[in-house]
Amino acid sequence: MAVKKPTFEEQMIKIESIIKLLEKGDAPLAESLALFEEGTALVRSCSDMLDKAEQKVTKLITNSDGTASELPFDSEPEE
Repeated sequence: MAVKKPTFEEQMIKIESIIKLLEKGDAPLAESLALFEEGTALVRSCSDMLDKAEQKVTKLITNSDGTASELPFDSEPEE
């Protein structure tokens, strides 16, 4: 059975809960380190998801003749 990968939003919620636990300062050192490692892995995963999403984003521009074309997100429209 395939394990469902958590969504970006689910991972962000988990990161927030880890931060709250660490900010309380109640956890023993070993648990705090484990939480920090889990949070770091989640942040890395979210960053990868954002990078992939950015690569898919395109912007729509209107050409001088009124037609529309798509360009990669980080490119500049031609004059």
